[in-house]
Order: sequence, then structure tokens, then C-alpha cells
Amino acid sequence: MPRSSQHDVTELLRAWTEGDAAALEKLTPLVYEHLHRLAHSYMTQEAPGHTLQTTPLINEAYLRLIDAGRVSWQNRAHFFAMCAKVMR
Repeated sequence: MPRSSQHDVTELLRAWTEGDAAALEKLTPLVYEHLHRLAHSYMTQEAPGHTLQTTPLINEAYLRLIDAGRVSWQNRAHFFAMCAKVMR
């Protein structure tokens, strides 16, 4: 992820934390590819025959994070670490 995008992600996370719904819409395309790679790596570790796929795993992680209430995102690393934890 380019350096400017990293900064943008952190700023958008902070805006989202403060209740800016538009920030989430801007954030999603910036983080989706990284989340997809992360989810794919978890799916390759699953036993053969599992039913969950990469995209639904990302969607499930999103729903869990949204339902968790307000999280005070510190930066993009904090965000991706929480996403990874939810996916596992």
C-alpha cells in the first residue's frame, strides 16, 4: 500500500470513529484488497471441504466490527490487526 494511502487510511479510520459515515465509504476501496489477501491466506489454511469462502469471510468480519460498536482506531495497523483477529 503506497505511503499516501496508509496516511489516508489512518485519517479515514479516525473520521469513521468520530461518526463520519462518508469516511467508511472512502475507506472501503482503500483496504479491500489487503483484507482480501488476508482472508485468502486464512482460507488456504482451512481443511478441505470447508464451506466459507474469502469474500463472505471479509463480509462477516465487517459485520462483526460494525456490531462491536465504536472502536477508537489508532491507525491502519490497529485496524488490520483487529480484522485479522476477527477473521481467525
